[in-house]
Amino acid sequence: MKVLLPDSVTLAPAPIADVTYVTYDVKNSLPAEHHDAEVLVAWGNPRAQLQQLARDLSRLRWVQGLAAGPNSLLTAGFADDVIITSGRSLHDTTVAEHALALMLAAARKLHLMRDAQHNKRYPKELGGVQPVDPAGKLTSLRGARVLIWGFGSIAKALAPLLVALGADVKGIARSEGTRAGFPVFAERDIEQHLPHSDVLVMILPSTPANHHALNAERLDLLPNHAWLVNVGRGDTVSESMLVDAINQGMLAGAALDVFETEPLPDTSPLWELENVIISPHAAGGRPRGASELIATNVRKLLAGETLANVVDRAKGY
Repeated sequence: MKVLLPDSVTLAPAPIADVTYVTYDVKNSLPAEHHDAEVLVAWGNPRAQLQQLARDLSRLRWVQGLAAGPNSLLTAGFADDVIITSGRSLHDTTVAEHALALMLAAARKLHLMRDAQHNKRYPKELGGVQPVDPAGKLTSLRGARVLIWGFGSIAKALAPLLVALGADVKGIARSEGTRAGFPVFAERDIEQHLPHSDVLVMILPSTPANHHALNAERLDLLPNHAWLVNVGRGDTVSESMLVDAINQGMLAGAALDVFETEPLPDTSPLWELENVIISPHAAGGRPRGASELIATNVRKLLAGETLANVVDRAKGY
């Protein structure tokens, strides 16, 4: 069995009998001699190349994506009988770290300090003697009420970090229950929890059901001192409504790693808002444990077992 590995990341899956690993160039056409591959691993592939691979790989049985979200694979045109698996869990620690960094930056006003630095201004108002717990402001994660919308494996990595800093953490998911020791409420009840949140962290996948899940009505339910942190997918937030909410003082600010259009167009009003922190889809990008996941799933495929992280095409995740 031939397995195609992308050259966009260093991979070294364990050798397996009767399995040949071939590294391919994600920026160029795949040589015809490898069109007989049965397995394709995808990471950082341009959309056009994925579409071409979907046409050329006539013996393809399975596509292993290394991204947490399978959106690019679902729209590439792979045949319905081709199994698609995602890189869910490969980005848990890096995305959790980035989300935490964005929250700390927002609470400690690092973005304003950086702006002042670029203007060679010493922002005395941001240092020196400060109120311990000023009402109506997010200045610390200690005692902050953090609501994580999309309580999956990334949230399970993030929540303990927040608790270690003194935050009170709750989750929102499709179904209610206790996950990793944290209370998680059903998505249908999110309106009850938004008014009691100082930070809303969104880690939602891009699906038709999640499109603009955070809209004007839900933004209006958040306290005006609250911050939004989005490390999921950009289209889960209505950017125009978010801009309106910040401009009208209904929301204190937003720290965003993902956007409806990427790269973020220079015409976006988000660039001009003082209390918006922009990072360039940098939370993930480092699939830790990818080689192990690939080898595990190759063994499962050979044994006729169910693969890890199989994507439900109808649901989009």
